Amino acid sequence: MFRNMVTSLFKHDKIRTTDAKAKEIRRWADQLVTLAKRGDLHARRQAMAIIQEKDVVHKLFAEAPKRFADVSGGYTRVVKIGFRPGDAAAVSLVELVTPEPKKKKKPRRKKKATPVTETLKAAEPEVAETKASDAGATVEAEAVADPAAETTEVHADAEASPEAEPVAAAEETETGEKRVDK
Repeated sequence: MFRNMVTSLFKHDKIRTTDAKAKEIRRWADQLVTLAKRGDLHARRQAMAIIQEKDVVHKLFAEAPKRFADVSGGYTRVVKIGFRPGDAAAVSLVELVTPEPKKKKKPRRKKKATPVTETLKAAEPEVAETKASDAGATVEAEAVADPAAETTEVHADAEASPEAEPVAAAEETETGEKRVDK
């Protein structure tokens, strides 16, 4: 029964049935659309095991990859349409969903630069040039780059003032190893 209903769904794009059957058909149809999007021979044979008409399978495998390319689920819709007159059973409409193309977002406007941000941007290159031109620029640049490293700042102060006690002077030997004098 479900195989017939799924075949009719793909043949006519919508069918009318009871709510319970509609919910189950939705599961079958979504799996078949996923197979059709995959599109290989094994998927086609799996679909042929469920759908009973060869031309419906061909139609499904030809249209589904184009129709549902951007969607990763929810290929069917179940809409409750009322009650059947004979036995008052709830009736629903099962239909294949045609996804709407996604709208392109408008490009965002760039924020206008305020005088404060322009002043800060203009001041940044001057600060970098001042640091590079100072004597012992490498030591000071390391101290500014890593404000948490207090030992580097102490070391830089020790080299700058000859009266201060040397904290720990690192020297490089001929082999490239660092030697620390205490």
